[in-house]
Amino acid sequence: MASLKLLATAGAALLIVGGAQAAIPGNPDPAAVQPGVYKVEAGHTRIEFSLSHMGFSTWWGDFTGASGSLTVDPNRPAADKLSITVPIASVTTTNAKLDGELREPDYLDAAKYPTSTFVSTQVTPTGPGQADVMGQLTLHGVTRPVTLHVRFNGAGVNPLSKAYTVGFDAEGMIRRSDFGVMKLVPVVGDVVTLRLSGAFTKTS
Repeated sequence: MASLKLLATAGAALLIVGGAQAAIPGNPDPAAVQPGVYKVEAGHTRIEFSLSHMGFSTWWGDFTGASGSLTVDPNRPAADKLSITVPIASVTTTNAKLDGELREPDYLDAAKYPTSTFVSTQVTPTGPGQADVMGQLTLHGVTRPVTLHVRFNGAGVNPLSKAYTVGFDAEGMIRRSDFGVMKLVPVVGDVVTLRLSGAFTKTS
């Protein structure tokens, strides 16, 4: 009987330790975020776009290699600032031929306009861990106002990199024709949905 109790105790201890090791490091409480300046962690930041393809299906793609900075103060969220730059040539879909076409002058013209940028101008909290981030998006040589609906995911020390990290998801919509990307509008959709999932590591 004593040996059974010992085994049960050992098993419970292993479960507790295992549970601790498996705990998610990102704290979802926005009030607990460390204030400061952060930089984009490019390896875990994804910018995705989608639009209608002739009304038959939804066409998806990604941009990678983002860079930029984020200034955060959980006590003054309206003062937060975001700046993101994305290399246009990084565009990828599931179709290599299409990837090449998107980089050409008829579409995004990566040679002439190698980057797209978003710089925030106003942050309006809309709920716990949520905000509308208004800013200026520059794409294809055109700059226009865009609003991103942002949701805080969590913050904490990344157990692999040991860096204090914050993460957000965001969504917004643009019309590509507003930025001079006109080819095949409206056969291929004009309205583009943008989805971003960003990780930022603290620098100061």
